[in-house]
Amino acid sequence: MDRELSDLEETLGYKFKDEKLLIEALTHKSYKQPYDNERLEFLGDAVLDLIVGEYLYMKFSKSNEGKLSKIRASLVNEDGFHKLARSINLGDYIFLSNAEENNGGREKASLLSNAFEAVIGAIYLESGLKTINDIAIRLIEKNHEEISLDSLFRDFKTTLQELTQARFGVTPEYKVVASRGPDHKKEFEVAVLIENQEYARAMGKSKKIAQQDAAKIAIELLTKES
Repeated sequence: MDRELSDLEETLGYKFKDEKLLIEALTHKSYKQPYDNERLEFLGDAVLDLIVGEYLYMKFSKSNEGKLSKIRASLVNEDGFHKLARSINLGDYIFLSNAEENNGGREKASLLSNAFEAVIGAIYLESGLKTINDIAIRLIEKNHEEISLDSLFRDFKTTLQELTQARFGVTPEYKVVASRGPDHKKEFEVAVLIENQEYARAMGKSKKIAQQDAAKIAIELLTKES
């Protein structure tokens, strides 16, 4: 860990009453302590889902459930939390094993996203919904110039299908190659195949997210080849 926890608290605009709670939120399971941040991560994920849902409900008063769900899905995911974690330099504060650190753990999207959720869960436990709502929404608005369906939600699967049909005359196939984690926090690894050739793989908290991320990688690869 490169910085003092007080620096993180200053960035968040929140001073923990119980520093042990913050330490738990920042402790990766590889650090081999009697505690880690997985329970707080579980809580933070649920809290963020509620906070963002209420924020969008109030912000887009004329939008239907389908549109609101798509916008929320674009914010409440690994990529979205990774972006917010990086904005507060969260990787500098996480407690990791030497092996995980040497493996680039402080830059891993999944690890940073999980730690961000855990910190949110910790603040919620200590100070409630109003406090964490103010902190989370401030970070979201600061890191997104525009919050709308057009700016946030890009359907990479549709784009890839249009690209492959034009170039190869075929539709991409998506295959779940692995799933990891407990039922409440399962992650899926999905491969995208074009003409039976694998072009990309991606991990996600749902099959749909993994498919979108794999499609995005495949688009970038095909665009470079053209």
